[in-house]
Amino acid sequence: MKRNAQTDARVAALLTAPLNAWIALSDDETRLVAEGETYQDVVDKLDKIGDESSFILKTPPNWRPLAV
Repeated sequence: MKRNAQTDARVAALLTAPLNAWIALSDDETRLVAEGETYQDVVDKLDKIGDESSFILKTPPNWRPLAV
C-alpha cells in the first residue's frame, strides 16, 4: 500500500477505533463516524445522524501484522 495523507488518516482512524467492535468509517475512510457492539447499533447511529455514505466494518480483537 502506497503511503499518502489519506492512507495515514485511514490508519489513524482504525487505530483509534475500539477493538472487537462494529465501526463506521466516513466514505473517504479518514474518520471514525460511529461505533457499537453490534452491526445494528452502528446502523441506528448512522440513521440518527442521517449518514448514508459511511461504510461499516468489524474491527479485530487485536491488531497484528499479517504475513503474506
